[in-house]
Amino acid sequence: MLSKFTTPLTKLVDKYLPDPFVIVLLLTFLVMILAVMFTPSTPIVVIEAWGSGFWKLLTFAMQMLLVLLCGHMLAVTPPVAKALGKLAKLANTPSQAIILTTLVAMSASWLNWGFGLVVGALFAKAIAKQVKVDYRLLVASAYSGFIVWHAGLAGSVPLTIATPGHFSENSIGVIPTSDTIFAPFNLLMVLSIFIVLPLLNKLMLPKDNEAIIIDKEKLIDTPVQTNSKDTPASKLENAPWLGMLGGVVGLCYLSYYFFVTGATLTLNTVIALFLFLAMLLHKTPANILNSLQQAILGGAGIVIQFPFYAGIMAIMVETGLAQQISQGFVSISTQWTLPVWSFLSAGLVNIFVPSGGGQWAVQAPIIIPAVEALNADIARVAMAVAWGDAWTNLIQPFWALPVLAIAGLKAKDIMGFCLVQLIVTGAIITLLLLLPF
Repeated sequence: MLSKFTTPLTKLVDKYLPDPFVIVLLLTFLVMILAVMFTPSTPIVVIEAWGSGFWKLLTFAMQMLLVLLCGHMLAVTPPVAKALGKLAKLANTPSQAIILTTLVAMSASWLNWGFGLVVGALFAKAIAKQVKVDYRLLVASAYSGFIVWHAGLAGSVPLTIATPGHFSENSIGVIPTSDTIFAPFNLLMVLSIFIVLPLLNKLMLPKDNEAIIIDKEKLIDTPVQTNSKDTPASKLENAPWLGMLGGVVGLCYLSYYFFVTGATLTLNTVIALFLFLAMLLHKTPANILNSLQQAILGGAGIVIQFPFYAGIMAIMVETGLAQQISQGFVSISTQWTLPVWSFLSAGLVNIFVPSGGGQWAVQAPIIIPAVEALNADIARVAMAVAWGDAWTNLIQPFWALPVLAIAGLKAKDIMGFCLVQLIVTGAIITLLLLLPF
């Protein structure tokens, strides 16, 4: 049983791991110091890069906030809450609860990363209402499913290089998803994680006397309240036809968007789907707005932390620090080991540049020449970068914020378990990247 190892580890993390906001401040100072020490940049250049990049993630921050808000709004609608409850009843024991939560989260994340984060967290809450299981491990299991997102249908790197006109097309051409997402080596890696991760999470179950069982009353969302005043304004606010009509119109547009234009699932469409379904199922504008007020309480961390990560990313890119890290790994690579070193370098860079598309933009100019010089497989190396980006998200509070906000936990509550997941999945991915197929 891994609980003999994870129990003291979680206690250690609980004691020493600070709030994610403190972490992002420490990362900011660390990157500033490293940039001055290991790049030609002066302190003034570093500060200027940080300040100019501070607001570059505002659009993405709003998207993440809307994923959280709209996902929560949808989850508290009576039909969705009932459906999650029914699915959660498939688990009758703590082991079943952990395995089912991990599988649901991984499946949703493989479809779309934003969808996976919200669905995983919401399902964990639904499970906790049905089964007495360690809530920290349950939420960590939901978050661990996020590791497969970059190898799935919404993977930034494989979709970028499969798009005609991408920035590195002159060097590598257009690489179809049949060579990346749906390549045998990638599908084997996804399948391996789908098998190992649920079992690993199950093995980390604490003993009954050490488990943290959350009070079910804390998981029950406050019923939405409506304004019962008999006024024209109140009648409109409580008119089912008005809210439902807005939802229907939005869903009609999405149907046209997907089935007529042939567009694919994106973060914006996930947000729109959550929002329009929530409007349809809440029925009245009053219910929609009240559910929004409930949801918005958990979004503070996203709002305040994302600008700091944008500043960190700007320093890493503009001073060349990220490129130096990648170059260091590439310089010791061979044709056989380049995918592994690309994976590890991507994992390290991801701690400071938690953005899939942004990370490929940073590492591609270094990795592509290495691929050409070593005659390596560009599709495998590109997916290695994608896996590295997703891998260290397990210990990156940046991505855990939506999950933690929905679940009502802090980063230190789950990071002890996530560290074990990081070690085991890292070993599996490394081994499979070395296989000659």
